[in-house]
Amino acid sequence: MDLKYWAATDVGRKRTHNEDNFLIDQELRFFVVADGMGGHASGEVASAMAVHTIRGILAREHDLFEQGRDDDPTWHMEICMLLEYAVHVACEQIYSKGVQEPEKKGMGTTVVSLLIVGDRGYIAYVGDSRIYLLRGGIVYQLTEDHSLMNELIRQGKITAEAFDDSPYAQFKHAMTRAVGPNEAVEVDTLDFDMIPGDSFLLCSDGLYEYLDDSDISHMLALTEVKDIPGRLIDMANTRGGKDNITALIIQVPENADGSDRAAEINFTLDTLKSIPLFAALTYQQLVRIMNLTRIVPFESGNVLCYEGQPAEELFVILRGLVELESGGSHVATLPQGSHFGEMALVGTTPRSATATAVADGKLLIINREDFFEILRKEAPLAVKLLWAFVQELSSRLRQANLDLSLARDPSSQAVAVGQGAPADEIMDIMDLSEEIVVSESSGELSREELAAALQEDTVREPSDTLSLDPNDMDDLDELDDLESAEPAEAVELDADEVLAVQVEAASGPTVAAAPQSPSAPQSPSAPRSPSAPRSPSAPQSPSAPRAVSAPQTMVAPPPVVAPPPPVMVAPNAMERDLEAPSARINKPTTPILVSPSGRFGSAGKPPEDADKHPRSPQPADADLLPDE
Repeated sequence: MDLKYWAATDVGRKRTHNEDNFLIDQELRFFVVADGMGGHASGEVASAMAVHTIRGILAREHDLFEQGRDDDPTWHMEICMLLEYAVHVACEQIYSKGVQEPEKKGMGTTVVSLLIVGDRGYIAYVGDSRIYLLRGGIVYQLTEDHSLMNELIRQGKITAEAFDDSPYAQFKHAMTRAVGPNEAVEVDTLDFDMIPGDSFLLCSDGLYEYLDDSDISHMLALTEVKDIPGRLIDMANTRGGKDNITALIIQVPENADGSDRAAEINFTLDTLKSIPLFAALTYQQLVRIMNLTRIVPFESGNVLCYEGQPAEELFVILRGLVELESGGSHVATLPQGSHFGEMALVGTTPRSATATAVADGKLLIINREDFFEILRKEAPLAVKLLWAFVQELSSRLRQANLDLSLARDPSSQAVAVGQGAPADEIMDIMDLSEEIVVSESSGELSREELAAALQEDTVREPSDTLSLDPNDMDDLDELDDLESAEPAEAVELDADEVLAVQVEAASGPTVAAAPQSPSAPQSPSAPRSPSAPRSPSAPQSPSAPRAVSAPQTMVAPPPVVAPPPPVMVAPNAMERDLEAPSARINKPTTPILVSPSGRFGSAGKPPEDADKHPRSPQPADADLLPDE
């Protein structure tokens, strides 16, 4: 993949010296920006140490980039862990220097880095420097600020719009993570597919504070990459320039050979975004979900899953057609872009339908075990996903109760379906047809007729009013005032009131109601429990039998616990320096970070079995752009 890149940095209008640093290694295709802090020139020391330390470790391990395969998730994970490991080493070295030189104690830096291997990008970052991606004319922020402001917004304690007028405004630039002030730091990583036409901006907060997405989109679309950093810096200085400013631009030229791959990646992301479960995710979170998936081709006639089979995967149809059958009856034919089986990610209920391919295509598959793993690691993402599941279950429960109402009284079918739930939700349930199968017996609307009625916003009114016997409604709070009526009297409710009763009933379990004895009316003040068991011998009212829904067996998701940050052991040289009692500060005691292959096991030194992993000759020093 060809690349074009350029970078520039500036002291700004308010500062007297520049604590920002950047580095570009052309051979490794490694790009990094660091924004130092600490005062007395300590910030620029920390940022310079960070960019060169990280680059040095990647150069030492560069043969790793040539040993893997694009379809090997372990290889991608190993590269991410190598980047994380390199940032940890930089953190320890900066911290140790602060211990050895008291005037530099507490110095630190942000780090935002991008490593490009083949057609894939790998990001590691700490602090509030950012990476932006321009793809298809839309700007995406690929990093998340480790700042007090962002943490308060994420916790829902304040909104971004209200922050500047809040008591927290004076701490707007306070960071919750940085490289160097402490001996260890938590590093975030992300890997993703790159496609022709992508453009990236790596920058410090001195730049992005003065830009919005339209500014970034306009500048990254320029063809002369060497002009972009300078123009961005001029823009920031014109608008205030109160901090150091650094901009690093990377462009992936358009390539006709990669157009098919680009189209497939974009279609996959768009399809995931269209699934209600993932609709609220940010682009970064959507990429994390996409990294869980695997793509499996299928041919016409292949059975993708069987009814009654244990369900462990969500299926998304990228290409082709899939037919669903339940109990030997046709349920639905799903086109590309459709999905089925999402409840398998949280439940152990067997498949309710058999899925058979009726045209060649591809499936995108997400496994429950991988899904649970990301829930454990990504607390904010887990909250969004679990909330989406609650909404989906609520929608299905409402639809199930409406379907049961239709089964009891076909004459109320048009009213219930037409007014009971939003058309798009009903259409979605009808298309999935996995949990509820609507009866198509005589006297009821077919699926096609229901869909047509919903799309045209038309409802067939069976009658102006419906007659209900109060004996059959004794478990509904809306009819408390009717309990004293004579059993033979019929109470007339219009369709809207019937719908309100049905929807209210959907909020709790529906049970079979025994008729009320005329000679012993229930006291209005007596508490009623809808879930109380009824006597088996009590006759049921034949006019409006109620169905009992069998509860679905669900598996509770694992508790979402943020993992502790990995802690690295100091290099040998640093260990000797730390022997002095006064220097033993925050000595790490937690387990070290170990790569899957064992290539690197502790900071600054290879594992004991390093001879099993011979190193290729290190590349000569690459041409580096200025650091200051």
